Amino acid sequence: MICFSLSAQKKNRNYQLHIHETFSPIKIDGIVDEAGWQEAETATNFFMVLPMDTSFAELRTDVKMTYDKENLYLVAICYHDSSGPYMVESLKRDFSFLKNDNFLLFMDPFDDQTNGFTFGANAAGAQWDGTMYEGGKVDLSWDNKWISVVKNYSDKYIFEAAIPFKSIRYKKGIKEWGINFSRNDLKSKEKSSWAPVPRQFPTASLAYTGILVWDQSPPDPGANVSLIPYALGGISKDYQNKTNNVYRHEIGGDAKIGITSSLNLDLTVNPDFSQVDVDQQVVNLSRFELFFPEKRQFFLENGDQFSNFGYATIRPFFSRRIGLDAPIQFGARLSGKLDKNWRLGVLDMQTGAVDSIGLPAENFATIALQRKIFARSNIGFIFINKQATGYSPPSQTQPGDSAKPVYPLFNRTAGLEFNLASSNNLVTGKLLLLKSFSPHVTGNDWTQAGNILYSSRKWNLLFQYEYVGKNYNAEAGYVPRRDYIKGNPQIIRFFFPKGGSVLSHGPQLSSTYYFNSAFHQTDNESVFAYLVTFRDRSTITGLVMHDYVELLQPFDPTNTGKDTLARGSKHNFNTLGLDIASKPQSLFTYTLSLRYGGYYANGNKLTIAATMGYRFQPFVSIQVAASYNNLLLPQPWGNTNFWLVGPRIDLTLTNTLFFTTYVQYNQQGNNMNINTRFQWRYKPASDLFLVYTDNYLPSPFSVRNRAIVLKFNYWWNL
Repeated sequence: MICFSLSAQKKNRNYQLHIHETFSPIKIDGIVDEAGWQEAETATNFFMVLPMDTSFAELRTDVKMTYDKENLYLVAICYHDSSGPYMVESLKRDFSFLKNDNFLLFMDPFDDQTNGFTFGANAAGAQWDGTMYEGGKVDLSWDNKWISVVKNYSDKYIFEAAIPFKSIRYKKGIKEWGINFSRNDLKSKEKSSWAPVPRQFPTASLAYTGILVWDQSPPDPGANVSLIPYALGGISKDYQNKTNNVYRHEIGGDAKIGITSSLNLDLTVNPDFSQVDVDQQVVNLSRFELFFPEKRQFFLENGDQFSNFGYATIRPFFSRRIGLDAPIQFGARLSGKLDKNWRLGVLDMQTGAVDSIGLPAENFATIALQRKIFARSNIGFIFINKQATGYSPPSQTQPGDSAKPVYPLFNRTAGLEFNLASSNNLVTGKLLLLKSFSPHVTGNDWTQAGNILYSSRKWNLLFQYEYVGKNYNAEAGYVPRRDYIKGNPQIIRFFFPKGGSVLSHGPQLSSTYYFNSAFHQTDNESVFAYLVTFRDRSTITGLVMHDYVELLQPFDPTNTGKDTLARGSKHNFNTLGLDIASKPQSLFTYTLSLRYGGYYANGNKLTIAATMGYRFQPFVSIQVAASYNNLLLPQPWGNTNFWLVGPRIDLTLTNTLFFTTYVQYNQQGNNMNINTRFQWRYKPASDLFLVYTDNYLPSPFSVRNRAIVLKFNYWWNL
């Protein structure tokens, strides 16, 4: 029988670190000689999380914290044996946690075990920062002002940081914050934390934080206003359509205004996101739209309250819909905590018209409200309004108007969800209800969904269901499939040998069923897998899959514009698979994925995907991702091959000077893309970017388009 508590006392409340104000200056240099550090309390005796969570950590880690009127200070002394170099990828910001020796701070300044911030660095000094949401997930796209230094010694490295109170959000008057410290050491294969965390959960889990006890209420950050203007110049040319050069010279910027210490107003005028990383291309053999994550800075802080409402394939709000085909003129977002229990998000964005395609100016307005209940659960509400502004649909009866597209005057979605999280995080779940509103559409415009997940050291049990109505239409969201009922049970079991090279192993069984509204089955994917994890953190997985598909629409199984399979045709096929991932502590790392089996129309499909990486630490990281798909189908498709190759080089001269080149060749899309980006972080959160982009037709080889942009921004605290 599974038992859990919704409102039990915090699990690690007995782990407490007392923080006292310092009146002597702290210099961020990796040398712990200031009086403030000598007087500060020490958090030590870390617990091992991996490979097993049943003992203290073998490596010693000591942490101290103090503060003054402006900054929160932290120093971590990470001891080690002297054998071998540190293992780091590079000096690149927001590194991969499991591929670097590193130290991280997780803090919950609202003590709600749900939202917070994380800061840290790898052993070479590359910074890590992000916002935390849903009790333990981290969004590394968030960026703010803070400083840190890592200094290496023969027996340890020291991470020292100063985090301005103006850079974080916290509720005034709360004298107890949730806090935990996490350390990853690849040479010893040990992950550890100050407050103990069960191995099945990330050390970021806010349910298992200890307590940071303040000697007095944290200082009021005072007036908290930041201006972040930018200036941009660039040139682009479309060679494929033989157009003239297009010159860009733009200015714009953002403003951040602290309404309270926990509630922030963000404003943007004429935003530009040309420096954002390009999307990683994939071979699309799906019948549905692919998802690409949001990377634009303005949408990211507290963005989880909007973007994580719902499920991965039922998102009522998806910010990439804003500005997808039209320029963003201005926008505002009010977000943060009203108090310990209430959280608010309000977003309003205005886009301009695009006359060439008849697209009108549009306003996107969203409000999200969340109320904490029990220990870690919450109830959320969301409302999204997409509204055409200054628009009259063209008459289809007037001469010359028949070719003009007609856009809806509005589209709206309202939703409620209940997010369940037990106090010990063993049981989590969700209940979701959504309704859309569109002109001239009534009925079958509802969505319902829910799931329940039990996660223990040995068992992982999940059941999820979804219903999406035929007329449910969230134009500002991401819902790739409609008119279906889905059920998805999943069972995972882990076994832990007492010795040997294998850390854990176990079977995984999952089955996903789709039905139409008459409960007629249209799809099923069943997977049986067996995962083996070794003590050096390498893994190997074998799997068997069975697929059944009854096509609801005509479908080209190559997605290349050839002939289509008939609607209503039925397809059964089986697949064998093998996945291998190398140990992360090697200079050379790799993953390999193989799939071979049947495909649509009694065809066959072979997929080989691999990544290979090598690091000349800490300055250079080289990675190559490649995939090969071979489809053997009857005529008219025949034998079809798709290559996707993407080499990437990250050169990090210092932890403030970055150079990245990313090349992608996509045979299915008949495109080769080159994206080169130089970034100089000349001051905290202030950057100079130089971005060069090229797109080519591989056959015959010719330039499609080309662009170069120089962008400068500056973070100015008033």
